[in-house]
Amino acid sequence: MKRLKLHGFNNLTKTLSFNIYDICYAATPSQVKEYIEYIDDAYNAERLTQILTDVANIIGANILNIAHQDYDPQGASVTMLISEEPVAAQQLSNTEAPGPLPDAVVAHLDKSHITVHTYPESHPENSISTFRVDIDVSTCGRISPLKALNYLIHSFESDIVIMDYRVRGFTRDVGGKKHYIDHKINSIQNYLARDTKNRYQMMDVNVYQENIFHTKMILKEFDLDGYLFGMEVDDMPPRQQREISERIKREMMEIFYGRNIQKGMRLM
Repeated sequence: MKRLKLHGFNNLTKTLSFNIYDICYAATPSQVKEYIEYIDDAYNAERLTQILTDVANIIGANILNIAHQDYDPQGASVTMLISEEPVAAQQLSNTEAPGPLPDAVVAHLDKSHITVHTYPESHPENSISTFRVDIDVSTCGRISPLKALNYLIHSFESDIVIMDYRVRGFTRDVGGKKHYIDHKINSIQNYLARDTKNRYQMMDVNVYQENIFHTKMILKEFDLDGYLFGMEVDDMPPRQQREISERIKREMMEIFYGRNIQKGMRLM
């Protein structure tokens, strides 16, 4: 897309929101309690603050203010107000291409904010526990928060990722004409690294005329050992392995498609 010559500041607001889910099977009430305590401690407000601080440093942003809170019985939230550090205009990029990975990420944001909220929970009957992380990155100006996408996905390795990207408002060129988007995009997938695309099955639901883009991701490969808490596959008979696998897959598919699946329906 041809670079626009703007009248004043770029007033477009670009917001990337995504939900990351981790699924776990904990068979007994004590194992469920241990899992919730483990995940709640691993991602408490202090840890999340450090993660967002690292993200802000990596993308080259100034931290203006931080608010954080742990909740009872579980969960935590962090909100960080950030601003862009001085950077030459030619270094900024909002082209439709994958952003860098954690070991090489360099991005810059205008006045913006990053928020993260965690939601550990467990099913009362089928021994399935889930851990959800909600992250929002919102920017004003030329740069797109999609450039931070790869870093964040690799920082929270997860079973399911549901992402939304929206451009709101308008900016004017020097002739006074309004522009409702300032970069080319037809899918969030175009900003994902190849290894991420290879690992996940993905589905898009986009509303191009409204500049709304939605992508869902779910892991392609299923390894039961990776979902068990406090137990191992080798300690289970084959029938129990199949039953637990079906429960976990059902939970994952229901989250991925956003609807409950009837029992007896064939799963992936």
